[in-house]
Amino acid sequence: MGREPPGTARTNESEEPPVPRMLDVSEDVRAEIGDDEADRLLAGENAPGSYDCTSCRTPGDPEQERTSTVLFVGDETAVLAFAHATCIPSQVVRVAEEQLQGAVRSITGEERRPAAPAQVPAGPQQAVLGVTSGLVAIDGELHPALVVEPTAPIARPGSYGTEDEFLPLLVEQGFTPVPDLSAKPPALGGWSVLLAVGQLHAILQPSPVGGQQVAWWQAHQPLQVTDGWRTAANKSQTVLVFAAPVGSIGQQPREDLMRDALEKAAANGRLVAAAMPLAGTS
Repeated sequence: MGREPPGTARTNESEEPPVPRMLDVSEDVRAEIGDDEADRLLAGENAPGSYDCTSCRTPGDPEQERTSTVLFVGDETAVLAFAHATCIPSQVVRVAEEQLQGAVRSITGEERRPAAPAQVPAGPQQAVLGVTSGLVAIDGELHPALVVEPTAPIARPGSYGTEDEFLPLLVEQGFTPVPDLSAKPPALGGWSVLLAVGQLHAILQPSPVGGQQVAWWQAHQPLQVTDGWRTAANKSQTVLVFAAPVGSIGQQPREDLMRDALEKAAANGRLVAAAMPLAGTS
């Protein structure tokens, strides 16, 4: 009594349960997606058979290697992506809805338009900033860098003058004047560089009212970076952000020319910089 009929046992043996994936689901991700969905992922029911790592963009297989679940959360949309656990840990990356749509297009392989200029608040008006990525050699080591240059002078918020206050405003925020490129600039607390799905999305600064960071610069469309830049950023987990007034650097087609322009701006007292950690994934 109490034993199952022979046929039942044979039927159960023929059913193949889902193969558990080597997935890492952080507590933050679990809190966002719920226990049921997290358990289904861990059991292999909803996990991908293979994926492109959201950090290094190379293939991964959750049956063969530890894999991180990375949840991108916007205002109305959430996207679950996957990454090699050796690249980044499982985490929640909060981005603006517009940024998340760009990440969705990247994840699904939809073709994107070229990155457009972005805007940064400058008092009641908007000042357009140009952002260029490149590798800068300092003390024999290549560092991932961003060069920020406005397309016009930036006045102090609330003023009606025409004097360019871009560098003084950044120095007040903690950026350091750069006399030359012989040493890395110091770290700037509370600021970070947001990358997601291998693309640059924003430079974040502390919120003036506390709480989560806010965008100091935000891309209208995610900005592509080179594989070499992304590799260097993954290695150091730090990005050097240089800033100069309008007309100081320009759009340089090669990294050696960009460095020459940076050195000239530094020698003329027209360059500030800060080292910022990565936020999100790279």
